[in-house]
Amino acid sequence: MLGTDEILEKSVNKWKDTFPIIGQIIDYRPVFWLNEGLEPVAGALQRLPIAYEEMLDAERRLQRFAPLLVKLFPETWSKAGMIESELTAVDNMKVLLQQYYNQDFQGRLLLKCDNALPVAGSIKARGGIYEVLKHAEDLVLSKGWLKETDDYAKLAEPSFRDFFAQYSLAVGSTGNLGLSIGIMGAALGFKVTVHMSADAKAWKKSLLRSRGVNVVEYASDYSKAVEEGRKQSMLDPASYFVDDEHSKNLFLGYSVAALRLRKQLAEQSITVNEEHPLFAYLPCGVGGAPGGICFGLKQVFGDNVHVFFVEPTHSPCMLLGVMTGAHDSVSVQDFGMDNITEADGLAVGRASGFVGKVVEHLLSGIYTVDDRELNKLLAMMQDSEGIKIEPSATPGLLGPILLQQSPEAAVYLEKHRLMDRMQNAVHLAWATGGLFVPDAMMQEFYQKGKQNM
Repeated sequence: MLGTDEILEKSVNKWKDTFPIIGQIIDYRPVFWLNEGLEPVAGALQRLPIAYEEMLDAERRLQRFAPLLVKLFPETWSKAGMIESELTAVDNMKVLLQQYYNQDFQGRLLLKCDNALPVAGSIKARGGIYEVLKHAEDLVLSKGWLKETDDYAKLAEPSFRDFFAQYSLAVGSTGNLGLSIGIMGAALGFKVTVHMSADAKAWKKSLLRSRGVNVVEYASDYSKAVEEGRKQSMLDPASYFVDDEHSKNLFLGYSVAALRLRKQLAEQSITVNEEHPLFAYLPCGVGGAPGGICFGLKQVFGDNVHVFFVEPTHSPCMLLGVMTGAHDSVSVQDFGMDNITEADGLAVGRASGFVGKVVEHLLSGIYTVDDRELNKLLAMMQDSEGIKIEPSATPGLLGPILLQQSPEAAVYLEKHRLMDRMQNAVHLAWATGGLFVPDAMMQEFYQKGKQNM
């Protein structure tokens, strides 16, 4: 059943006439969509409301906070207070993928291990922690209690904790963003409330409560949790709402990953240029994390990086938003879709309009993955590499396979003169979460994957 008779004054059949692929999408069939709005970066980046210098400023801010993070979270000591993950070649996984899907692909397969990001254990750590830190900095700078040249470790002192305790943070989340905001905010002394949607895992709620965070649960989906969180936060002048749908600060926090990736690639003697293309496959929920990373990658690598978002077949909100140009004016529910997926971090029915408009000329395309593949990929990763990732983190691994199998992808490779360069390609699957998943639940995911193989 469709949620409404008409969507933005057009019937579903009219939408299908304009975008025939919508028929496959609403039937929950996997699709590989190419973005006809993709433009060269020289023009596309110039028109954006976010600049390269702002990304550099975000990186400098995180450098200033590094001594504080080492003090609050000793697990960051080895990286000198940087919230960053390893870049790992997964050669065994490449072999297994090719065997299982009976499809060879050229180039290297790398995993960006945000599943193991310290402090919050997911891709959301980078952006969520950054926004909390920026807000804390703004508060103390406004009081004249801190200079940018100071040792920020002093913010862990009791006097600053007492100061931050006068203020509240709030966020709506399917789980992982809530963890990053809750853990970081509570560590500084803020009162934190996380509004969590129905699909949020119980263990994530328990972890937050163990850190002293107030968790408000909803029987509905992510959009409702965000709406209620925003509404309640506005009633309290001392409350700051971290808006996953519209936050520029979250976006910038995510974007710094591209600067770190450039360094990691150089350390591994991996070149990215016209002859050595980079393909990045980013799991997408509301869009903040993959959008920020896409923006950063395009700033750093220009037209030599090809960015694809990945969504579950039941929650293709960014695909519907960018493809139609309606962005956050449409939801998957409008088209009668249920937004129910094993990938809880991607269970979002309405994409961020802010992010959609930023990436609409940067994004190469979007593909969708059936839930049955998620746990299979999870099990394959454990078997081949011994790396544990959550279901939301797996769909990027299918990118190199689909790039060879999809007729649409063949059109893309031909158009961008990439066919003869694929032997030099780097395929980067971005893992989004998994570090804090309880062992029993990870084993359940694994067994489910093995049974479906």
